[in-house]
Amino acid sequence: MKAIGYKESLPVTNINSLIDIELPTPEATGHDLLVKIKAIAVNPVDFKIRQGMAPENGETKVIGWDAVGEVVAVGEQTENFKVGDAVYYAGDLTRSGSNAEYQLVDERIVGKKPSTISNAEAAALPLTTITAWELLFERLEIKQSQSAKASDEVLLIVGASGGVGSILVQLAKKLTGATVIGTASRESSASWVKSLGADHVIDHSKPMPEQIKALGIEAVTHVASLTHTDSYLDSYVEILAPMGKLALIDDPESLDVSKLKLKSISLHWEFMFTRSMFKTLDMNVQHKLLNKVASLIDQGMIKTTLGKNLGIINAENLRQAHADLESGKSIGKIVLEGF
Repeated sequence: MKAIGYKESLPVTNINSLIDIELPTPEATGHDLLVKIKAIAVNPVDFKIRQGMAPENGETKVIGWDAVGEVVAVGEQTENFKVGDAVYYAGDLTRSGSNAEYQLVDERIVGKKPSTISNAEAAALPLTTITAWELLFERLEIKQSQSAKASDEVLLIVGASGGVGSILVQLAKKLTGATVIGTASRESSASWVKSLGADHVIDHSKPMPEQIKALGIEAVTHVASLTHTDSYLDSYVEILAPMGKLALIDDPESLDVSKLKLKSISLHWEFMFTRSMFKTLDMNVQHKLLNKVASLIDQGMIKTTLGKNLGIINAENLRQAHADLESGKSIGKIVLEGF
């Protein structure tokens, strides 16, 4: 089968940072599905792994953690899927990735692909959807409510125009009563966040406490910090109400959590690979939430966060996708489709 991988950690400008290769097609056993890949998306985790985890013993590492495809074989313990099913999923950080024609994936972290959108549109969703859902409902514990009644919860989403932010804004507006404040530093990204349903958009490159007060909001109850958490920590402490909640997904080199004490602010870290990495007893939760979001998409309540389609799945286009993400200026998700 065709695949794209790397043998050593190199700058994305180096032609060997990602290369086209041939690998044997794997076989499905146990809870695994063998999926023929139709479309993939690229996430920051892709370039972080490429930059920081060189393969050992001269091997070639295949990465990628967003995929849409067709089930072509199933393991003997599978229960939720059959051959021919269209699926979408984010996969498992500890296994070979989706930058290949075929991939093995545990059915317990796989959902049925939304039927009303294309393969490319669906590929943009799984990793960021799982991250956003877990962050919103499991880490921040914001109350689910699809009634028109607003709650007293105020959610600040910092970095709202990126992949996770783009789906998080939508989930928060459609499934909770919270007031949603998104941040964006450019006019194009601010327009994108507003189009997703945010009640307010502020600029995280300028002091945030003053901007929030200018909205007539004295304090926020929850912060979803999706980028540069260490840079904004002091602002979060000022902005958050006593007993507020702060959740992050990035990897700050250091974080002085003692600053959270006086307000009894709780700190939560979201990592959507935890369930698959540790084979938790509730792995199937991700299967269920992906199916739930597929239903919301097919009902027209949530839209894809696809930002750019770079064409077929090959090393050249993947290098471009990594470069775009590394620039920090991409809006929405970057996808590739077909081999």
